[in-house]
Amino acid sequence: MARPREFDRDHVLGKAVEVFASHGYEGASTEVLLARMGISRQSMYDTFGDKRRLYLEALERYSGGSTAEIIAAMNAESSAAKGLEAALLQFVMRPSVRPEDGCLGVGAVTEFGRTDRHVTAITDEASATLMAAFARVVRKGQKAGELAPDLDARASARFLATALSGLKVSARAGASAAELRDVVRITLRSLRA
Repeated sequence: MARPREFDRDHVLGKAVEVFASHGYEGASTEVLLARMGISRQSMYDTFGDKRRLYLEALERYSGGSTAEIIAAMNAESSAAKGLEAALLQFVMRPSVRPEDGCLGVGAVTEFGRTDRHVTAITDEASATLMAAFARVVRKGQKAGELAPDLDARASARFLATALSGLKVSARAGASAAELRDVVRITLRSLRA
């Protein structure tokens, strides 16, 4: 008879997300993962399979959760411009994560590019969801007269997603919250009516 699991799977997966966000896939040794997750090698294999499957599950969890948090921050504001500002600053202002630890989604794209179809599928899905939300809010801002009427909503969404990725990389490189807010202010100024 198999021994019952003696740990919270969701909590342990969250610890794996932290390790992969800080070290990437290649840089995260199994030993570091096991120590941070607080489980044995056999428990990892029994619960998650191998390191690759653990990484894909961690990336999927992170991407879905991060995208949902960004969209929720954006939708919490009645003003489109304020919503976009909240979305761009959401990563920086998240109290539970140190921005300098990195974004697992951006890390996956920079580490794998488009060479791994499973990683690409996860990052593409998150990107498409975020781009659609950005485009919707840009159109909302245009209708309200907050954003320039001649903006292409899809191109603006790509611009915002690129700015967000740049903010995450800058945060990891040590940019202060004040410096990141300045970048957001300039980014949003380029969209205004």
